[in-house]
Amino acid sequence: MEIKWYGHACFRIREKSAVVVTDPFPPSLGYHRPRVRADIVTISHYHENHSSLKGFQGTPFVIDAPGEYEVRGVFVTGIRTYHDQKKGKARGYNTVYLFRFNDLTVCHLGDLGHIPTQEQVEELSEVDVLLVPVGGGGALTAAMAAEVISLIEPHIVIPMHYRTEVYAGRKLAPVEPFLKAMGAKDVPVQDELKISSRASLPEETQIVLLRYETR
Repeated sequence: MEIKWYGHACFRIREKSAVVVTDPFPPSLGYHRPRVRADIVTISHYHENHSSLKGFQGTPFVIDAPGEYEVRGVFVTGIRTYHDQKKGKARGYNTVYLFRFNDLTVCHLGDLGHIPTQEQVEELSEVDVLLVPVGGGGALTAAMAAEVISLIEPHIVIPMHYRTEVYAGRKLAPVEPFLKAMGAKDVPVQDELKISSRASLPEETQIVLLRYETR
């Protein structure tokens, strides 16, 4: 499996059977999202920075709501959550996605804005790689993200949705407060994450920083 971060909440997750792209952003955001083939595109919520369907090769299968799906051997589960701490009254709904690729499970939290309920945590109990917002701006803050990680206990955590030199966003914080909250120091930045098998995953939770693309 290969996981590439294009910036904000947009990732390409590539396995032998399929390519998944999450929360695609428009060119106006500032990051570079190359024209790629995607078999599956997921949308956590309909905001322009998370739901731009232009610029893909072919016609991907678009998932934008809770439910269970199977596409090209990938099992996708969408879980309804909220974009705020008021059960959606302030910012509406958010869909968390679980992707099951053979023996590996990746979870994309979208713009989750609250601590998951016990029932939701149980649904996320076997996550290998967690893609988690950490910059606030309506989604999880650094402290909230650290709490969510402690509940889910994934093997690998990749932060997203934070302020960078390319995109400051609406009141987004940089990634450093999250790293501090997790007690992570000197985390190298990688172009992409490659996982050969579940057996190669670290026993304790590991933070992975990915490099975004610019034009």
